[in-house]
Amino acid sequence: MKEKLNISYIQADLVWGNPKANRLQFQDKIRSVKQQVDLFVLPEMFTTGFTMHPKYVAEKMNGDTINWMQKIANEVKAAICGSLIIEENNSHYNRFVFVEQNGKISTYNKRHTFTLAGEHQVYTAGTEKIIIDFKGWKICPLVCYDLRFPVWARNVEDYDLLIYVANWPKPRISAWDTLLKARAIENMTYCIGVNRVGKDINGHQYTGHSVVLDGLGESLTSISENEQIKVVELNKNHIETIRKKLKFLDDKEVFNLIV
Repeated sequence: MKEKLNISYIQADLVWGNPKANRLQFQDKIRSVKQQVDLFVLPEMFTTGFTMHPKYVAEKMNGDTINWMQKIANEVKAAICGSLIIEENNSHYNRFVFVEQNGKISTYNKRHTFTLAGEHQVYTAGTEKIIIDFKGWKICPLVCYDLRFPVWARNVEDYDLLIYVANWPKPRISAWDTLLKARAIENMTYCIGVNRVGKDINGHQYTGHSVVLDGLGESLTSISENEQIKVVELNKNHIETIRKKLKFLDDKEVFNLIV
C-alpha cells in the first residue's frame, strides 16, 4: 500500500471531434510534468468534447486511444484516466477508463446520462458502480451528471478517493463547486473534480474550476478558468484520522440500490 499518492489533473480545452489532436495535446501536457506522479486525471470525453453524435468518433476497447493510454502510462510510469466514447455490442457508452502502468484496464460506464442534452437517447447508461484498487487506495470513478446524485456516490465501500470527470458548462458552475464539496464532506473522502475549459462547437462555454478537496471539504488547489496542470499529494493518514475521530460514516444507512 502506498501511504501517499501524487495526483495530476489536466484542465484543458478540447479539439472538437478530433481524437488524434486531443491525444497529441494531452501527450505533450503529461510529458511536461516533471514531478513524480502516480495518476493523471483527464476530463470527460477528453478525445472529442461532449458530443451527441458518437457514431462519428466512437472507438473500440482495442482502438487507438486505449492503446495510446497504455503506451503513455507505461512511458511515464503512472496510471491515466478519463472518459471517452466507446462502441460495444452495438451500443455507445460514455466510459470512464482507468489504465495502469502495466496496461491493466478498469472501466465504468456513466450511470446518469444527461437527459437535458439528450445523452440518454444516444448513449447506454451504466448499471454498475465500481471501486478501483490502485496502490492500496480504493478509488470510486464517476462522470459529470453523476455528481447530482448523492445516493449513487454514497460511500458504503469505504473508498478513499472519489473522482468526477466532466464537461460542466459555465452557467451551472456554482453547482459544480458546491456539489463537489458536498460529496467530499458527506463521504469523508478526497474528492477530485476535473472539468474542461474553452468553447465547443455548440457555443457552450466551459470555465474549468477543477479542484482537489480533502475529506472535510477543504480545497487543496486554487480555482482557475484557464488551462491548468496541477500536482497534488494525497495522504491516506488524513482519511484514516478524520474517520477515526469523527466517525460519521459509522452512522450511514444500509440500503440496496435497485438499478
